[in-house]
Amino acid sequence: MGIATATTSAAAVPATSAARPAKPMALWRALNTALHDILEDTPEAFLLGEDITTWGTGGGIYGVTKKLADDFGRGRVMDTPISEEVLISAAVGAAMQGCRPILEIMYSDFTFLGFDGIINQAAKARYMFGGQFDVPFVLRTNGGSGIGKAGQHSQSLETLFAHIPGLEVVVPATAGDAYGLLRTAVASNNPTIFLEHKNLYNDRGPVSFEPIPFGVARIARHGTDLTIVATQQMLKRSLEAAEVLQEQHDLSAEVIDPRTLFPFDMQTVITSVKKTRHLVVAHEAVRDYGWGAEFVAQVVEEAWNDLDAPPRRLGGLRTPIPYSEVLENAVIPSANQIVATALATRRDRQHV
Repeated sequence: MGIATATTSAAAVPATSAARPAKPMALWRALNTALHDILEDTPEAFLLGEDITTWGTGGGIYGVTKKLADDFGRGRVMDTPISEEVLISAAVGAAMQGCRPILEIMYSDFTFLGFDGIINQAAKARYMFGGQFDVPFVLRTNGGSGIGKAGQHSQSLETLFAHIPGLEVVVPATAGDAYGLLRTAVASNNPTIFLEHKNLYNDRGPVSFEPIPFGVARIARHGTDLTIVATQQMLKRSLEAAEVLQEQHDLSAEVIDPRTLFPFDMQTVITSVKKTRHLVVAHEAVRDYGWGAEFVAQVVEEAWNDLDAPPRRLGGLRTPIPYSEVLENAVIPSANQIVATALATRRDRQHV
């Protein structure tokens, strides 16, 4: 079914840490632990990025690589000059030679400087060279709004990456998913764009230390009256909205976290829509031409007769992200807006 059925060739994820009991962690710590386990289990893996051993916390700008150089040495955890174009191309070349580089780009906005390496080289190499080699390259970076980083440090670029054939796109929303999906990303033989959200790094949640396969959505909240699909910060606000819908309007919302935008688990969404007969998609990226439009189109194609009302989309306004906290909040969908959109979708059913 369309984008739902992409396959991922991958090396086996080592299971040396799978026997540990689950424990609560902040999301940044879950990523730090995943990188530690990867470096321990995967000799071909190494980390590189700007100031990943020295900045602020001593582990990159948000602490994700903290103390890894102490444990694994600067031959495998490397600070680099500020030159995203060179970094991305160097990491892609290393991947083609059999390494598993994990590159940190400080903010996803800066990936534009290296788009040739990502889109023309990493994404196309297997196709262009007749499958002679894989490109097991992971680009870790962060996006999104919420902490006043303004227009050149807060964009949500997941739709751009998901549009490119050859790339896998990961959008973890919880600490447990951050750990499990990063393990899978490094084991994948495909280039993977791993998009963290800067406003979720300190959110805590259980981590089971198990790898999580790509293309398997998570039902974050079960419900019967309406399906909401949302990622990262919008997932958090959608869960808040679902509680309001239940308590104040007696509506039971099912909330789905895709986890990966490519491959995408469309079947979980279709199954939910067949049950609830209503759909809202909420994302932080600009609404126009966003991934929500793709999801809505596929649901209309696959489940038209199961819908009681037209699906609706929520997304960011078509503007750069402002520095001002008041204005930043104004351009990104709130929990209240998700509630209002859900209620409007339910009202629409009376006119279909």
